[in-house]
Amino acid sequence: MKYTEYRDAIADALKHENSGLTWKQLRDQLDLPYNRPCPEWTRRLEQEIKLTRVKGSSRALIWMLEH
Repeated sequence: MKYTEYRDAIADALKHENSGLTWKQLRDQLDLPYNRPCPEWTRRLEQEIKLTRVKGSSRALIWMLEH
């Protein structure tokens, strides 16, 4: 999977989920081939699509787009 495909898939999924999703939910929903998010790609997402990650009710971070 290329970065641009990954970026577009993440952005599209989060646009439709105002409350955000955990990495596991994104991975399962999008059938991503990665166990964990790549730190380099995650930093790029923060800049390019304004990805934010906030602590959820458990240990998981909630991924969402800035409004």
